[in-house]
Amino acid sequence: RVHLAESGGDSVQSGGSLRLSCAYSGSIDIDDCLAWFRQPPGKEREGVASIYIGDLAGSGSTYYADSVKGRFTISQDNAKKTVYLEMHSLKPDDTAMYYCAATSLMPDDCYSGSWSEELFSDWGQGTQATVSS
Repeated sequence: RVHLAESGGDSVQSGGSLRLSCAYSGSIDIDDCLAWFRQPPGKEREGVASIYIGDLAGSGSTYYADSVKGRFTISQDNAKKTVYLEMHSLKPDDTAMYYCAATSLMPDDCYSGSWSEELFSDWGQGTQATVSS
């Protein structure tokens, strides 16, 4: 339903910054939620941030996992059909494959973080971010 393509992953030093991009195409419904997940080496995938990009009230509202709050920012550019994840003060623990994913959720479920990985139906291929100490 929605095609997603991530880019922007790179290798940086601890304390550095990266900006990941997720370009989306296809039909965006009024209740669409887009999230960033990450999977560190040898660990399970975890949700990092989400943004409600649908047309209902609350569009642009965001959620962040505690581990990235204050360091990462998720944002959208509707004209470019792209969602970004700006990452600052990066740590080696942030090393992971980063994925964007989309699903249909009510706005408050999207930006309250009341979701799980299983709810997301459309996924990108991922982009690797590596942070060295």
